[in-house]
Amino acid sequence: MPAILAALGATPSGARAERVRRSPHFRDGSFRNSTPTRTMVGGESRPSVREFLTGGERRRPSAPVPLVTGEAATSADGLHLTWYGHATVLVEIEGARVLLDPVWSDRCSPTPGIGPKRLHPMPVALADLPRIDAIVISHDHYDHLDMPTVQALTRSQQAPFLVPLGVGAHLERWGVPEHRIIELDWEESADVAGLTLTATEARHFSGRTLRRNGTLWSSWVIAGEQRRVFYTGDSGYFDGYAEIGERHGPFDATLMQIGAYDKGWPEIHMFPEEAVAAHLDLRGDLLIPVHWATFNLALHPWAEPVDRLWAEAKARDVNLAVPRPGERVDVTAPPALDPWWQALSS
Repeated sequence: MPAILAALGATPSGARAERVRRSPHFRDGSFRNSTPTRTMVGGESRPSVREFLTGGERRRPSAPVPLVTGEAATSADGLHLTWYGHATVLVEIEGARVLLDPVWSDRCSPTPGIGPKRLHPMPVALADLPRIDAIVISHDHYDHLDMPTVQALTRSQQAPFLVPLGVGAHLERWGVPEHRIIELDWEESADVAGLTLTATEARHFSGRTLRRNGTLWSSWVIAGEQRRVFYTGDSGYFDGYAEIGERHGPFDATLMQIGAYDKGWPEIHMFPEEAVAAHLDLRGDLLIPVHWATFNLALHPWAEPVDRLWAEAKARDVNLAVPRPGERVDVTAPPALDPWWQALSS
């Protein structure tokens, strides 16, 4: 029980809480989206418990997901992206390494025996990661912020954690030293290892208990001298993508959330077609999908997100790469698209 209580995290207090209260996005005790947003719509759009409990075969791969294993290598002037599964990505950019939303646990849950279970192993052991220069968290939901992974990275790495406002309270409770916690509001930046990391707007929500929106959520811009990457975190589609593209783009690559959508929550996760629209708004070149294939978090079939994404990308002439978990993509010379997932969706 103590471990479960610890995994729930902590409420911002002291100077951290004061900084939260000063944010222009924090009103009446909660962070707010700039666009009015519902986490769940009512009526016939709301999924039933029966829908979640049935149709499991369609929501899982029919065979083991193919993994690519191997040690990452950094090119000083290059840009390489390695998707490990769900939203966890290693960004190698101009000699630095940035790890996004690391989750190595078997379940995205505060307890090891309950909650969505991983559909494929991680292609690399946490202990085998190379030296990381920055660890970036988009928000505090369990499939993006995992206590055991954070604690392991605190022991094995020296990199700072860059997080949205308030999320540092969770990290502090889990033993991350204060000097390794960098909290940012939207449009605030930090310079780390020759990169500028900027927290940018997203349309979502937060919370590890029944209380919501006590911490901020964000997308992220990772910018070197020559290369730029955008990561959505979790977000519904909104006009802010065009503003981010104008202010921070163009981007060599975008890491776009495409999975776990539903008509019951259309404003907090993007449908695949919206991910393509957002990529174009952002002025992205190569689109790489994330937030699919690893955890069963919605009612759609397992491969539907990437099938829909591929069709929309072809229709709108968008450059697309769909790597296997662990496959390292050279953004300047991405591989030809291989629909490897289709053999697992029957």
